[in-house]
Amino acid sequence: MIEVNKEKITKEHVDAWFANWKQQQEAIHEAHSKRDASVKVLMEQAITLYEQFIKESSDESVVRTDETYEVLPINGMERLQFVKTRPGQYACYRQLDELFIETKKKCARLRLKK
Repeated sequence: MIEVNKEKITKEHVDAWFANWKQQQEAIHEAHSKRDASVKVLMEQAITLYEQFIKESSDESVVRTDETYEVLPINGMERLQFVKTRPGQYACYRQLDELFIETKKKCARLRLKK
């Protein structure tokens, strides 16, 4: 298991990351509402934001699909792979939103634990 770096999951750091997601989430939701084809590009950017946080919080240079990350929620890697295979679908947007929310909660639990 790749352990989390507690210094990288401070409340301020996680809140800033989550605020970036909220901005992107609004744009993605609007694109889905309008059935705009740009949703795929917006989702790919959001996926990159999610992976960037996973890498930074774990002191890794790349997200490795064959490893378990302490910071990820239950089945997080499998769910992320699902989102990456179909980024233009609404179900993937909802799944990514849940991953962001659950990862934020997991970071809070890890801060208390360590």
